[in-house]
Amino acid sequence: MAATDVLTNQMNECVQNQDFERAFALVRENQAELAKKLDANGVKELLKKTTRDRLLLSYLDGVGFGAMPLDKALVALEKLVGFQVNSLVLSKAWGLGTVKRLDYFYKRITVDFKNKRGHQFTYAAAIDMLESAPEGHILVMRHCDPTAFEALLKDKPGDFIKAVLKSYGDMPVTRLEDVCVANGFVKSVNWKQYWDRARAALRGDKLVEIPAKRAEPIRLKASVESYGDSWLTAFSHETDPKLILAAVREYVSQGRFKEADDVVKAKIEERLVFAVTAARNVDDALYARLSAEVRRLGFANPPVEAMRAYLWERRRFVKAAAELPSREVCDLIKMLACDDESKAKLYAALPDMCFAAVSETVAQFGEETACREAVSALMRQPKAPATLVTLIVGKYEQFREWKELPPLITILTHAIALGEGRQSGETLKMQNMVRRLFADVKWLEKVFSWLDEGDKALFFERFQASIAWDPSTHHTIVVRMVKIAPGLELHLVKAEKKREYARATSYRSFALKKAEYLKLINEDMPANVKRIEFAKSYGDLSENAEYQYAKDEQRALMQKQTLMQADLEAVKPSDFADATTDEVMPGVAVRISAPDGERRYCILGEWDNDTELGVLSSKAKLAVNMLGKRAGDEFELPGAEDAPTQFARILSIEPLPDEIREWMKLPAGMQI
Repeated sequence: MAATDVLTNQMNECVQNQDFERAFALVRENQAELAKKLDANGVKELLKKTTRDRLLLSYLDGVGFGAMPLDKALVALEKLVGFQVNSLVLSKAWGLGTVKRLDYFYKRITVDFKNKRGHQFTYAAAIDMLESAPEGHILVMRHCDPTAFEALLKDKPGDFIKAVLKSYGDMPVTRLEDVCVANGFVKSVNWKQYWDRARAALRGDKLVEIPAKRAEPIRLKASVESYGDSWLTAFSHETDPKLILAAVREYVSQGRFKEADDVVKAKIEERLVFAVTAARNVDDALYARLSAEVRRLGFANPPVEAMRAYLWERRRFVKAAAELPSREVCDLIKMLACDDESKAKLYAALPDMCFAAVSETVAQFGEETACREAVSALMRQPKAPATLVTLIVGKYEQFREWKELPPLITILTHAIALGEGRQSGETLKMQNMVRRLFADVKWLEKVFSWLDEGDKALFFERFQASIAWDPSTHHTIVVRMVKIAPGLELHLVKAEKKREYARATSYRSFALKKAEYLKLINEDMPANVKRIEFAKSYGDLSENAEYQYAKDEQRALMQKQTLMQADLEAVKPSDFADATTDEVMPGVAVRISAPDGERRYCILGEWDNDTELGVLSSKAKLAVNMLGKRAGDEFELPGAEDAPTQFARILSIEPLPDEIREWMKLPAGMQI
């Protein structure tokens, strides 16, 4: 009997016996054969004949057999069939949940999550968003056996992290932190301490591969590598330089390299030569890592001199060091600095090198006169490199004996300047490190213990005069300095309380705002009510997209109406006739000198703005920075967060010109 006839007979038996389970299994096993005779809808109708269960019939109708290929429809149906009352499911959005109800009439699946009880999914949403929770999943363990879960979490952090990786898959440490914190396994403030414990426990675990870079995933292996012929064969055919390096490092870390025979060592050398060649002119950081590995293993090919020359060329080592993990920068510096000439090249590149490379260079050669002289010369410049400033000011105890360095007060002045304004890239990292130092009471106490009385006052006054630190942080540090050295109170500059201005705007802008408010309540909101009533006519509000959009719009309009009404009550119309030119305030014209030339701004009220006329709202960041300043004062120009800080000077404060006063008047035909 032909296979097709056998399948037909089997399906007929399932129809007669109302055996949906067996019929579904036959369809999955023979879907290719069935697809030749029936389309997706035909398969659906065939399965419907095998059951009278209303839930299964609703599943068959809800999957959408005609809207997707047969294989995908069967996968979706299998998922739905797997959802049973009281079964556990997983959602990426909500975590672990329990199926509470299966509603065949409305085609809904109700799930209880920890923070979302009675959440309903349509069949389509359930297929996309839910998975049956596997028994070994960490969330299932917490739900079914909380005692064992807590014991694993507290007593075996390494095994706990392995369980998380097994449940969620390989991931970088940053993603691992997100998963553990989001699911409430570990509090955010405790993560670093917990990860340090787990990392220590996993260090000797051959099933876990922790990468050098935080951005690369932590990998959980299925079994321990035996490093037999199959490994060597697979390794011999590997063409990805990163995977070649990872395989070699893993092989070496297991202590295999020392005992390896000449054939294996030759194959490792050959693959490393291939990887170095592949990384050349493609990935300088990877090239540096491979070069360090070749040097560490003592291979003659490729020659260390050739690899070193490549990294020196165009200062490729600078970019490579910036992309390497800190612990690997040490190997790069050791490889490069083979003689006095190469060391001199490193010292010359200090201003361009990342913090890790600068730190390693100074740590390795700081006892040598040439290194000290190069560092000291850079620190005596008007603007010292941020990396050197951060290194020396943070570890000054190690540098106190360097007679070549400038006085500590000079170094601290560089640090204060680094803490000011907006920075980007590596300099931003250094700025954050310096700001943390200044906020550290113990560090401040040490600094003041190293300074004489005159330098204490200079340091304090220089920090007080710094206008680009965060105001609250700046105030806190000033208070701490005075507490550490009470004598500095004599040098304390009392901050003047910034004048507060009444909330006002021009008659023109007030009238326009009121007209906008009237349009909102007289036109926009009534029109929205009509749209809601019209959308109700479509029926079933839970499935009615038009109704939901209209209700969302109504909430937004009501919120806008509340805010506008409060603003119209708080802000008053004004002609700014009482403004004076003693200082910058609403109702004056200001001429400034900026890096790109001179400009004029007319500062008016909260809702006033006209770029072409130079009208500036008193709430604009630029205006806020000028308010209260006098002619000759400097102020910070607003800019992008990653742009360097720029300052401008106020040249003059003048009365508003006639064309601006005319602009401010109430427009014809409008009322307030």
